Formats: sequence, structure tokens, C-alpha cells
Amino acid sequence: MSLLFDSFWRAVAYCVHPRVIALSFLPLILMVVLSFGLGYFFWEGAVASVASWLEAFDLVQMFLGWLERMGVGSLRTVFAPLLVLVMATPLIVLLCLLLVAMFMTPAMVDLVGQRRFPSLERKHGGSLVVSVLWSLGSTLLAVVALVLSLPLWLVPPLVLILPPLIWGWLTYRVFAFDALATHASSEERKAILKQHRGSLLLMGVLSGYLGAAPSLLWASGAMFIALAPLLVPIAIWIYTLVFAFASLWFAHFSLAVLQRMRAQAAVEVLDAEPPAPPAEVGSVRLPGPDPLVPPFNQPPAHP
Repeated sequence: MSLLFDSFWRAVAYCVHPRVIALSFLPLILMVVLSFGLGYFFWEGAVASVASWLEAFDLVQMFLGWLERMGVGSLRTVFAPLLVLVMATPLIVLLCLLLVAMFMTPAMVDLVGQRRFPSLERKHGGSLVVSVLWSLGSTLLAVVALVLSLPLWLVPPLVLILPPLIWGWLTYRVFAFDALATHASSEERKAILKQHRGSLLLMGVLSGYLGAAPSLLWASGAMFIALAPLLVPIAIWIYTLVFAFASLWFAHFSLAVLQRMRAQAAVEVLDAEPPAPPAEVGSVRLPGPDPLVPPFNQPPAHP
């Protein structure tokens, strides 16, 4: 547990490193361009489709009518846009995570390795192709879990539990692999992921809940819709920094575990080596006594 907290605070300190801040702008720029591009072409159609879909549900109309009677009828006009944003949030989170893993994680793992573990051998147990396939496979499983859990999001407590858990699991899968891909061999990586699965999964879930923090912007309702051009980039940058922090956390933890594992393995090898036999010179054994030569201060035996 001490290693978990030590890695946490080191990751927090590294987040303000100029190199990390600079790297965070590339995923931010890509995501902002993509978000506003998709919004420009599909926003009005998506809102109209969701609004017509909501009109078909009497229960939703009853709820909106109750809001009007309570004096908050203005929410009817922003309910459909707000729902579109809520449904788009998982896609934004997944894309931010993958962009951080692709463009930031290798550089940040290299930064941690150079500054904190310069003598740690790099065995390159995970190639770029394997890393990409691992990330895409994990993302596909996360998307399936998100789609299957969508009906449960209508239950108020579960919408605060299920998405962060799924994002946390995906964070654990992607960043734990990438943190060890360069320095660990394939066998070392598998051993660490197996022995420390609980700690790594906990780190991923906590990172998932930190990643859910920008979603609080969605709760500002009409104000958020009005300020969307400003708040969307801020939310995306927060997502990027959260996943950058998670990547650094996994890098510090995983490389520290790898260093300890190799040090322990070296000690075990030294302890297992048998003592060296006494050296021999010709037919005389050194330094032990020759059984054929009588010891000093002992009279020779008489027949």
C-alpha cells in the first residue's frame, strides 16, 4: 500500500512537469477539432432525433410536465441537448484515453524511466503492434459493457457507479500494459499483472472516478448549453490531464515493482549458488589438510 501512495504523489508531481503539460496539448487539439467538427455536421440532427424519441415516451413527458409545474420548465428546451451530451460523454472519454495512450504514455514512461530508473534494463517485451491490439481489444470490450449497461444508467445511483467502473477497468488494462511494454519482458509483465492485479485495478477505478469529474459540467443545464464552446475544450483538457496522471501513476508503480522483482530474483540466484570447491594445485588440495600427511604436533604411528 505504501508503494501505491508513493507512486500517486510522484505522479501528481510529474503532472506539472513542462514536458507533460506540453504533451497534453496534442490530444486536446485533436479532440477539440474532432468534437467541433462532428458537432457542426451532426449536432442539430442528433438533438432533433433525441427530442422526437423523447416525445414518444409518456413517462418522460409526465416528468417534463412536472418540472414545468415546479417552475423549471426551461429544462424542457435543454433536456434533449443535455441528453445528447451525456450520451456523447463515453465516446469522448474513450477517445481521450486512447489518444493519451498513443501520444503521451510512451513519452511519459520514458521520462519516468530516465529520471527515476536510469539503470533499469529495457527488455522490450511488448511491441507497438501488440500494444495497439491490446488497447483496441480492451476498448472494444469496454464499449460492449457501456452499451449493455445503458438501460441501467436511468437508475440514479448506477449512473454514478457503472461508467467510472468501466472506464477504470479500461484504464487499468491499457496503462498497466503500456507502462511495462518497454522495460519488462513478456514473462515479467505477465507476472506483475497477475501478482498486483488488485492494486492495479484499484488505481484504474480511482482514475475512472477522477475522469468522471468533468461530467459535473453537464449538470449546469442551460448555462452549460450556452457556454458549450468554452466548457467543452476545458472538459476535454481535464479528461486528458486525468488520463495523463493515470499513465504516470501506472508508470511509477509498475517500474518500481519491476525493479524490486529483478533485485529479489538476483538475490535468490546468489543464495542458490553452491559454495565453490577448494582449489587444487597439482595433486595437493588447498586449503584443506591432506589425509595422507600426518598433522603437526602428532607423533607418527608405529607399527
